[in-house]
Amino acid sequence: MCAAGRRWGRRQRVLLWGVLLAAWEAAWGQLRYSVPEEMPKGSFVGDVAKDLGLQMPALRHRDAHVFDTGRTRYFFLDLQNGHLSMMKQVDREEMCAAVPKCILNFEILVKQPMNIYKGEVEILDINDNAPSFPERSSVLEIIEYTAPGARFPLEKAHDPDIGVNSLQNYECSESNYFTLDVKKGDDDVKYPELILVKSLDREQQAVHNLILTATDGGTPVKSGSTTIQIVVLDGNDNAPEFTQSVYKVTVREDVAVGSRVLQVTATDRDEGPNAEVKYSFFKIPEKFDKTFKLDPESGEIEITEKLNFEEDEFYELVVQARDAGGLSSHSKVHIKVTDVNNYVPEIVIMSVFSPVPEDSPLGTVIAIFSVQDRDSGANGEVQCSITESLPFRLEKSFDNYYRVVTAELLDREQESEYNVTVTAADGGRPALQSSRVLSLRVLDVNDNAPVFAQERYSARLPENNVAGALVLRVRARDADWGENARVRYRLGEGGVRGLPLSSYVSVQAETGALYALRSFDYEEVREVGLWVWAEDGGSPALSSNVSVRLLIVDENDNAPQVLYPPPAASGSGSGWSGVELAARSSEAGALVAKVVAVDADAGQNAWLSYELAKATEPGLFRVGLHSGEVRTTRSPLARDASRQSLVVLVKDHGRPALSATATLSVVLAESVAELLAELGSAAQAEAAAGAGEAGGSLTRWLVLAVAAVSCLFLGFLLLLLALRLRRWRRSQQQLLAAGSGALRGVPATHFVGIDGVRAFLHSYSHDVSLTADSRKSHLRFSAASCCDTLPVRPTPSDHPALDDFVTSDQVAESGGQVSSQQQ
Repeated sequence: MCAAGRRWGRRQRVLLWGVLLAAWEAAWGQLRYSVPEEMPKGSFVGDVAKDLGLQMPALRHRDAHVFDTGRTRYFFLDLQNGHLSMMKQVDREEMCAAVPKCILNFEILVKQPMNIYKGEVEILDINDNAPSFPERSSVLEIIEYTAPGARFPLEKAHDPDIGVNSLQNYECSESNYFTLDVKKGDDDVKYPELILVKSLDREQQAVHNLILTATDGGTPVKSGSTTIQIVVLDGNDNAPEFTQSVYKVTVREDVAVGSRVLQVTATDRDEGPNAEVKYSFFKIPEKFDKTFKLDPESGEIEITEKLNFEEDEFYELVVQARDAGGLSSHSKVHIKVTDVNNYVPEIVIMSVFSPVPEDSPLGTVIAIFSVQDRDSGANGEVQCSITESLPFRLEKSFDNYYRVVTAELLDREQESEYNVTVTAADGGRPALQSSRVLSLRVLDVNDNAPVFAQERYSARLPENNVAGALVLRVRARDADWGENARVRYRLGEGGVRGLPLSSYVSVQAETGALYALRSFDYEEVREVGLWVWAEDGGSPALSSNVSVRLLIVDENDNAPQVLYPPPAASGSGSGWSGVELAARSSEAGALVAKVVAVDADAGQNAWLSYELAKATEPGLFRVGLHSGEVRTTRSPLARDASRQSLVVLVKDHGRPALSATATLSVVLAESVAELLAELGSAAQAEAAAGAGEAGGSLTRWLVLAVAAVSCLFLGFLLLLLALRLRRWRRSQQQLLAAGSGALRGVPATHFVGIDGVRAFLHSYSHDVSLTADSRKSHLRFSAASCCDTLPVRPTPSDHPALDDFVTSDQVAESGGQVSSQQQ
């Protein structure tokens, strides 16, 4: 119990010492720790987070972990505290055998950005093994005639510990005939030899028993012992003698199985059966016994299994030569194995950052790998390279670790995938090499805005289109990929005639199809300018726009509109809106009037042509095809009627063509008096017809008015009777008084005779316009007010004052047109 307590206390001191020796080599990114062997699972090894200078959230965020290379894992990284801990109990002797320094390597891989940190943990030896002999007892036979000073090698003990904890010394029990000598071999291993110091006498003592003890240097000291029984033989004076005390040979590790390594030779000076020598290995390790075979007759040593320099580069064998008399001698055989370039470099891909964003900065770590070559020397020196002409370069991290980093900016739109070949070649002759291919995919980043197929778009849309008609399609492509390349369309802000643009057109978000939402009228909207935006689905989204010009194409949907002569007023029986004067003395080609018309359409649809559709005298007048001018074809004759009616057809050039008509009244007269006389007769006829129609209409309206007033009065009367009977008489008196004064403002002249009554009921206005032709302005004479208008249209003869007012010179200047209108 006390010994166990002391052992545990020593482990704690070793552990503390190992932790204090842990160091962080920043230049190489390498961690070094030391722990004693046989620590239980979960034991603390080192504070990785502190040594790397990383905070705990950063460790978790960067997914730090101990990289698994496929070998046995002895450590794990606890992300709760950032400590490197033991995953399993480690026995140094099992792991490293007799290697002086037992090192276990580990790699910690972190991401975002990707990096690797190499670490090593030295497993410190504790004195947990005592020296031991292969056999608990052995027998040594010696001829009694053997001379003092003869040496007899003894079987060595084995202690798997190292350093002071390994085997340090041998001790032998006291004897008068023998003493113990300890020698150190070329491999720094101590070998015990028994030296004969006094001649043996079989008759006095035939058997000698010795105890050989091996001790280590640990605390506490551990030991192991074996019993040696020495048997004294009679006769056979000479033991075999080897030609060399140590045989040395060097062989290549690729030597074929069955090859002869060397031959040992021993001679015996005796004669007869005592001179016959047999060879054998003297207590060599079991694994060596499987590797080599010794011919007992010839002493030849052959290889029985393939050598491996990386496992054992040196062999020390003890060969025994024994004669028939039982005497033997020993010699050592040292076999050195030379390395042969028989291992191809092994590339271990530890991590690949794929896909890699195309906006990754220069120097971004793409992959981390290690190279291992089990050969040694130049055969194990490895040179690595990657495919040239790629935007990557190779960097050596430390030892045999390499990183592939970006040497140029990546562009997924130019190259979306890369196959990077990593080649590792050793320094042997001939050199061996291996390669691995890193498949890297470039991750798209939204770095390209949509691009329209055209710099600008335009379309022609006929007016009077159907609502919902397809106008055109805009196309935009995005060089990105996936969601970043998904393009959606929308209209820009704008308006048409004070209304939002969205009420006229719309764009389909997925296809870019532009639709008209209403029917367009060329006469209202001739052109629509708008912007269409294309936006991708990235985050943040990128967009671009393009201008779209929508031209409304005119259709022949408007008939010509006649501006002159103006259309006849509604209610006018004649349909004459004015009178043109043509002198009877006019010559052929004289300008009489001009028909003026416009068309709201455009282009060919607005080209107008004029033709005479109907005339009182067909051969008297003609109309200019494009000017609309009415001219005389010949001079008027006396038989031609004084009043001529012309119907002019105005037609456009649309398909189908639309038309309108204009009616002109032309009076053939030589003077204004004739013109006025003609107009007066026409006016009287029209007035008579109009008076009859107006009287009938007035009677109907008077009957309706009287009936309405009577109903209202009766209702009002009944209401007053129901509410206030007393006030009814007073209201009646006021009503009668009001009725008696209603006509006080009417001039008395309106109540004199039947003409006065007609003047009160009807109003007349006279317009007189005198013009030489339609190109000159009109001279109008109007009554001052409707109340002073004469009831009957006067004639020039009835009113000589009119003759005095309109002089002959004025008639000559203004022409001879007189128009009359009854309102």
